[in-house]
Amino acid sequence: MNNRLAAAVDFHFDVMCPYAYQTSRWIREVRDLRGVEVNWRFFSLEEINRQDGKKHPWEREWSYGWSMMRIGALLRRHSMADLDRWYERAARALHVEGRKPHEKSVARALLEELGLDPGLVDQAIADPTTNDEVMADHQRVVDADGYGVPTLFFPDGQCLFGPVLIDPPTGAAALRLWDAVVAWTEFPHLYELQRPKTPADQQAIAETFRPYLEARDWVSINRGKVVTFESKGASDGV
Repeated sequence: MNNRLAAAVDFHFDVMCPYAYQTSRWIREVRDLRGVEVNWRFFSLEEINRQDGKKHPWEREWSYGWSMMRIGALLRRHSMADLDRWYERAARALHVEGRKPHEKSVARALLEELGLDPGLVDQAIADPTTNDEVMADHQRVVDADGYGVPTLFFPDGQCLFGPVLIDPPTGAAALRLWDAVVAWTEFPHLYELQRPKTPADQQAIAETFRPYLEARDWVSINRGKVVTFESKGASDGV
């Protein structure tokens, strides 16, 4: 299949991830301009970065990103549009407004803002099958040797990590980036292309992520190493 003709993409995210949030803004722009169907899927940074001896996120009564995704799983059963709205609102609250959607009270308030039942928070946590749905999406990325978000799956099964950005383009530029990303799938043995981050880039990342950094209640980890997102420590992990 020529992915240039693909009408859909699966977008794996974790609400906790500031990079995934920025990329989700871009893919929504592509959806609105090009008509691409975006299927929202989950991936757990808490699980992939879990340290030995620590509980799995599903073993806790409440886990930050995992529980927000369990709410999303319950909403997705009704419609992908409801999950889309929940992800956008919860992520914007965290990454732009510096609020804490990973707290139950804030999650309930955000659902109310969307005109949804705040009781969905407790319903999602009381339903063990929401764990199963999040795990199935997470395992799909792991099985593809993925390690983070955003991760995209195309209709022919190809999987790409990224694009990683902090200033999502709009309009014609958003479509040019989409075409560039899709073009990557024409070269199955093209594995990596990466721009080194300058000190100015690192500072821009830290400033863009400031609301998230002030609202998070966790340590950011990238492939087993703690990262700070400060001017000399910005990284792609969460």
